[in-house]
Amino acid sequence: MSFGHFLLKMLVLPLCVMGSFRVAVSDEPHPALFLHNGVTAHRGNSEEFPENTLAAFQSGIDLHADWLELDIFRTTDGEIVISHDARTGRVAGRNLVIPESTYAELLELDMATGFRTAKKLSLEKCPPVRIPTLQEVLKIVLQQHKTRVSLQPKMDCITDAMKIVHTMGAAPWVGFNDGNLNYMLAARQIDPQVHIFWDRGPNTEIDEDIRVARQHGFESLVLNSQGVTAEKVQKIRAAGIEAGAWTVNDEATMRKMLDCGVQRLYTDHPRLLFKVLAERN
Repeated sequence: MSFGHFLLKMLVLPLCVMGSFRVAVSDEPHPALFLHNGVTAHRGNSEEFPENTLAAFQSGIDLHADWLELDIFRTTDGEIVISHDARTGRVAGRNLVIPESTYAELLELDMATGFRTAKKLSLEKCPPVRIPTLQEVLKIVLQQHKTRVSLQPKMDCITDAMKIVHTMGAAPWVGFNDGNLNYMLAARQIDPQVHIFWDRGPNTEIDEDIRVARQHGFESLVLNSQGVTAEKVQKIRAAGIEAGAWTVNDEATMRKMLDCGVQRLYTDHPRLLFKVLAERN
């Protein structure tokens, strides 16, 4: 599906909103319905669509990644929006500081500018796209029972995000990931059932990481791929914790991580990862 076709699809997508935020879904999904293939679409399918946009997230769902990953900020007027960087210059060309901007100001930006330039695409093939809100992403995610979404807070906005999640009835679809332990503990305190992916750097002390993860019941440890070794992965898995790696975008590194026993890969290129997994199977 081209980016232009995706936008047309979104325009005709029927609205399923009940009350202020709650999206109509059939029933709360049984956990067994969710996919468990270890493919996290990093900022959505950000190889083929502008990162952290509705098109990228819908593509991750269409490819059947079991988790999407996105980044959240709060605007000055309290809107939770999706962006990896605090400043918009890299993706939008025009540089605004998200926590110091209103939602209306951010809506004036074209969040596909950087992607269009990098891919040398025309406006026709890659039309302008606006910064999405957390509500908009969750509306898409709630239309299906296969793919979940992990939120990475880039500022202290977890309480606001969780309010949206619970108001929309989206808790079974949502997890959190970050290296900030206080943020992850805040998410777990608000909702003891939320899945936590605790991100770790390449040189952290793995035994201490495992101790902390077990103490707080974190389900996953996600290591910077540059620090992954088979020994570390074995220790993580022996502790009953899922072993992940971020961010892996080339085929050789994907195979190396899988050979080390990594169970989850964060990737901008989920289509390539599925190809690698299919060949290995």
